[in-house]
Amino acid sequence: MGFSEELRREFAEIWDTEHQHPLVVGIGDGSLELDKFRYYMRQDYIYLIDFCRVLSLAAAKASDVEDMGWFAKLLDETLNTEMALHVGFCEDFGISEAELLSTQPSPTTLAYTRHLLQIAFSGGIGEIATAMLPCSWGYSEIGQMLYDRGVPTNQPLYGRWIEMYNSPEFAALADWLRSFINRVADGCGEAERERMREAFAVSSRYEYMFWDAAWRMEGWPV
Repeated sequence: MGFSEELRREFAEIWDTEHQHPLVVGIGDGSLELDKFRYYMRQDYIYLIDFCRVLSLAAAKASDVEDMGWFAKLLDETLNTEMALHVGFCEDFGISEAELLSTQPSPTTLAYTRHLLQIAFSGGIGEIATAMLPCSWGYSEIGQMLYDRGVPTNQPLYGRWIEMYNSPEFAALADWLRSFINRVADGCGEAERERMREAFAVSSRYEYMFWDAAWRMEGWPV
């Protein structure tokens, strides 16, 4: 069992709680109120912008050309494919690109992206990749889980979201990130492995909090 699988097993309770969150369940069965999904989509767009910045720094810190190429591919997929789909998808929900660009990050979005950026600027490549993994792998798992339960016929737009994250292409990118982390962990010392573990733990908690913030339509209290 590789290091990424060890982490997944260690923090399974957090991931299982995330999978059972009412916003995730509501997307899966089509019962989620549209306003909550619109809130989620706008915050996710803000998140993806900073996620792309993290991928750029990961490519810069990768130790060989092949790994640089993979991080560049992840960046291209996110920046030029996933975000374009996101903008078009938001239009179907009545959210214009101008509204997306004017969205202010929620407290949770700001905290999560600052966590990722801080690691991207100051951490090593293994720590950066492991901080990103709960997002990449987590969405692939959720997409597959909801697809296996059956795409909701009462809300076809949610079905499109599920199908996007259930795609083999998205799963392949998450699989590569896991294999990269396993390689790094096999070649580094215990101190670096512990930093990678902590990055994974914090990002896993923020993934749950991101869903929950959308469910509550979180705003700044003052």
